[in-house]
Amino acid sequence: MYPPVDPTIVEIGPFALRWYGLLMATAVITGSWFASKEIERRGKNPEDFWDMLIWVLIPAFIGARLYYVFVQSSDKAFYLQNPGQILQVWGGGIHIFGAFIFGSIALWLFTKFRRLPTLMYLDAAAVGLPIAQAIGRWGNFINQELYGPPTAWPFGLRIDPQHRLAPYNDLIAYPESTRFHALFLYESVWNLLGFLVLYWVSKRFGRQLRPGDISLLYLIWYPFGRFFIEFLRTDSWFFLGTPFNVVHILSLLAVVGAGATFFLRRRVALR
Repeated sequence: MYPPVDPTIVEIGPFALRWYGLLMATAVITGSWFASKEIERRGKNPEDFWDMLIWVLIPAFIGARLYYVFVQSSDKAFYLQNPGQILQVWGGGIHIFGAFIFGSIALWLFTKFRRLPTLMYLDAAAVGLPIAQAIGRWGNFINQELYGPPTAWPFGLRIDPQHRLAPYNDLIAYPESTRFHALFLYESVWNLLGFLVLYWVSKRFGRQLRPGDISLLYLIWYPFGRFFIEFLRTDSWFFLGTPFNVVHILSLLAVVGAGATFFLRRRVALR
């Protein structure tokens, strides 16, 4: 599996249109469209969701970048020595957990300010978010990032030497013919399946679900898959002497917390 195109689509002077940015924009628009349709299906004005979008996206992207730079990245010293690189999101390096934290806070503030049902908007976002993630992950493919250790699988990635992290940049031990686990693909497929499941559940069982249930199901589905994919990451900071990192802990907390909350809510509803 090879990067199909140059990361830059077209460049005019200091301005450049990059595949990474185009895929991110496509992901946001697609996910937001499905989310707005979910708001409309629940009898509310979808325009309110589009009004909210910009107020949520900016904090979400800031949070995603800061989380990657200061938590996920295995080379934090590089960003501390080159702070200007922190702003260069188009080169890759954002993290969904940071987007969750900052974006959720922004969504909560917006809905409270506009007196909108917060849980309904969280559910709508939970329907659109997986398809957005599935599309956005292909930006990692273009940038030759989010890959795992060497593999003999037929759809392994070829990673150019300049994009490899140690120890895989040793071309004697790992020649250019070496292929690596396509983690971006694993997560993209997992997110696509999650979108199909949540979209179907929302349409099929909408009347039985309580506000917030779809959000809880998302917080079970996505972190569950991410927990296992994370074992293959090559760009994370792991706790010394263990195969675990911060994402493992956050994923486990999300799955257990959301699962317990969903179960308890259903028990109360059945009484």
